[in-house]
Amino acid sequence: MTPPRVVILGGGTAGWMAACLIARAWPQAHVTVVESAAIGIVGVGEGSTPQLRHFFATLGIAERDWMPACDATYKAGIVFRGWSAAPGFAAYTHPFASDVDLHSEPAFHAAARARRTGHDVAAHPDRFFLNSRLIADGRAPIAAENFPFDAAYGYHFDAHKVGAFLARHAATLGVVHREGHVDDVVVGEDGDVRYLLLSGGDRVEGDVFIDASGFRARIIQQALGAPFVPFADNLFNDAAVVMPTPALDTPPVHTTATALPNGWAWHIPLTTRVGNGYVYSTRYCSPDQAEAELRAHLGVGDHGSARHLRMKVGRVADSWRGNCLAIGLAQGFIEPLEATALHIVQATVEGFIQAYRDGGFTPRHRATFNATIARRYDGIRDYIVAHYRLNRRPDTPYWRDAAGHDRLSDSLKAIMTCWFTGGDLVAEIARQDIARYYAPLSWGCLFAGYGLFPDRLIPAPAPDDRIDDLLRRCALNYPPHRDALERLTR
Repeated sequence: MTPPRVVILGGGTAGWMAACLIARAWPQAHVTVVESAAIGIVGVGEGSTPQLRHFFATLGIAERDWMPACDATYKAGIVFRGWSAAPGFAAYTHPFASDVDLHSEPAFHAAARARRTGHDVAAHPDRFFLNSRLIADGRAPIAAENFPFDAAYGYHFDAHKVGAFLARHAATLGVVHREGHVDDVVVGEDGDVRYLLLSGGDRVEGDVFIDASGFRARIIQQALGAPFVPFADNLFNDAAVVMPTPALDTPPVHTTATALPNGWAWHIPLTTRVGNGYVYSTRYCSPDQAEAELRAHLGVGDHGSARHLRMKVGRVADSWRGNCLAIGLAQGFIEPLEATALHIVQATVEGFIQAYRDGGFTPRHRATFNATIARRYDGIRDYIVAHYRLNRRPDTPYWRDAAGHDRLSDSLKAIMTCWFTGGDLVAEIARQDIARYYAPLSWGCLFAGYGLFPDRLIPAPAPDDRIDDLLRRCALNYPPHRDALERLTR
């Protein structure tokens, strides 16, 4: 069967990612992106997971071609500061995995389990992983040619510039760009979208419609009535205030997430500026108070302008409804704590391409696809919820309420029970089959990074320092971050 006519409503990073992936997968398809210049995008400077590296590789786009154009830097993980008041655990790193971790991760899980069962063993996660060492040393996760061990990494980048870059790339793949405002989405009696009616009367017809219209969810919710599943019961944050600060001479190779009185602040280093934002809950503070807290955190006083955003946290019940696929903010939003937004876009579009093609370009596999995407959202949500539920800084009502609520999934309850009863965390993650969302490394770093161990410990032998020596010597094969960025422009 001939690939379908695909109409994407909304540009931005999500819309143009979809356009590029579909045009590449189905070269014979007619792909049109409809966007209005009057409707801005949310982009505030973003970070990604390592899956974005796969995205650019799939499109055949080299880092030297897109990174300098989008002010991008490398990201080896996330450093969390102030989420725990436990002595010795004021900060920890959630690193992306590396090949070297195959040699050190088992020692981490063994040390953490020993400490959970009451033995005084060093179990802070930063000691056990290569990317944590690279972050501490300011080294880019790009190994020397003679060191054949990969370290996973993501990126920090300007979201507006990435969207514009992908729009230019999409044009080389034959994607049509139409400027226009949608006055109506016309739906047939069978529940499928027939066409978009633009201001001025033009119609944009298609076989498949992709809703990348942001929180408006113009097609999936407004026209097709897909229910929205809110996550507000266990993810309190519903707003953010953002503002840039000047670029650093040597940008760090990590995102920083710092706990503040009513939420947390991100620090995303680009080559031309630093993106900063404060994600908070309006149940606990006003926008003006949040802005004041962010300014105090950044030490900028009244200098610079801030932008305020509202967030709708949750997901649509079905990402694929009728002949419409929702992506990006139209599909759902889990706050940006682990930078999963583009990861979900990529997984959704790639999964849809596969399911639709396998079904003979029919919706035969729609139910299975929807269940898979919903489970991915819920799995990511559980990991984000755990950051709040397990916090050890009960100094404000916000953090006390976050630590005290019990609206948790059975999956998360089982993981917490496993940890606090000294169980085998790796086996529990495998039993639930959820490592595809977050692996034992990630869960272990979260629990151990907060210092969630017994207070009374039995003395244990001194730690084996061979792991420290292994990671120190491995890290020497990775260049300083500034050097790696400069190589991209040579």
